[in-house]
Amino acid sequence: MIKNKVKNKIKKITPLAETKYLSLYDAEYENKKGDKRHWTIASRKDYSTLMAQFFQGREESIDAVIIAAIHESTNSLVLIKQFRIPLNDYVYELPAGLVDKNEVMEEAVGRELKEETGLSLLKIDYEKTKQKVYVSSGMTDESVAMVYCSCEGELSDRYLEDDEDIEAILVNRQEARELLKKDIKIDIKALLILQTMASI
Repeated sequence: MIKNKVKNKIKKITPLAETKYLSLYDAEYENKKGDKRHWTIASRKDYSTLMAQFFQGREESIDAVIIAAIHESTNSLVLIKQFRIPLNDYVYELPAGLVDKNEVMEEAVGRELKEETGLSLLKIDYEKTKQKVYVSSGMTDESVAMVYCSCEGELSDRYLEDDEDIEAILVNRQEARELLKKDIKIDIKALLILQTMASI
């Protein structure tokens, strides 16, 4: 049995930089020996939300959805190739996006899938879907829902926002195997889903 025994305790949070979509905080904490240390946290949450979670026991909500969608009529995985500024290059990813205020997971999935690919959500597989998972917990507290679903429709870029540079593609099992052989930039979540698909 795994025991959740927390030894490192955050004592203080100080904002370092705050923007619309991402903020940086200095976290003062005690390590397991009781020594004071500092850690920089990147967060989607504003200062008041983070303080309420750390010090008042507020339940954490998901920041984003990551969408592993199968296009029903072609039995293909939906991927996107998106320009990412931190890489200054295009990277293969799963469709994804932030959850808007007062929006439930299902609404975010349908909205982001339509926006990034032009496809329409059919059904979410709740047995496979997992909420509150973490992508890079050494750097950020970003909490996401990994959503498995089916979709239908024609690929389109007509719903993209001005700052989104995205090409949506459908990948069948054989194409997944071929893509995995190439030297490409790929998001870790997309890689894992592609590997699973290619092995079936």
